[in-house]
Amino acid sequence: MASTTPDIIDLLVGVAPGSPIDLIRAERPETKLNAQKSYLALFEPAHIGDIDLQERHAIAAFVTLLHACERAADFYRERLSSNGASPSFLAAIRAESERGLTRGPYGKFPPGPLSVENTEGPIFETSAFSSSVLGPKLAAALNHTHLLVFRPRDASAAALQKLLDAGWSNGAIVTLSQIVAFLSFQIRVVIGLTALAQSAGLEKGVTAQKEIVA
Repeated sequence: MASTTPDIIDLLVGVAPGSPIDLIRAERPETKLNAQKSYLALFEPAHIGDIDLQERHAIAAFVTLLHACERAADFYRERLSSNGASPSFLAAIRAESERGLTRGPYGKFPPGPLSVENTEGPIFETSAFSSSVLGPKLAAALNHTHLLVFRPRDASAAALQKLLDAGWSNGAIVTLSQIVAFLSFQIRVVIGLTALAQSAGLEKGVTAQKEIVA
């Protein structure tokens, strides 16, 4: 049975049928379809596995807030709430995203030619209070998510071991990484298409003004 979930990128951008952005996306139907399939696989999976829907949407809300993509953040926080997150849980995700805001990428490369590009930056740790609200497992996931977003060059066996120690399975760690990677893609597409839509709107407005003046 085909999914009834609307195209999420269209939803986040506010794409109207027949609009210039709709026509642009229609030129790459496979790209559009695969982006939607990736969303469904990660957030509406046929089999939940070792990472439940609340954890998936909590990570998504955190990532989108770290990227300052409020439209996407609102979407994933709404989904997080619908999956049973309490107001205090939602507040903790928001608080940790605000604590974690920074600029990247930064970190250290293995010794070698790229070491000249090593850049110092903060190492994020979920606060003790938020950890008590979210639980140690999700707190560890937020720490690792922040690493993947801002200092991926610091990814290591030791970083993965922290997730294992917090109760994450190997399969769940793979899914966590896939969620972060997918959202980085989705956010960039949403930001780019939104900018195009705004540009098209401005150009349309300028044309209309010229016609009125003429």
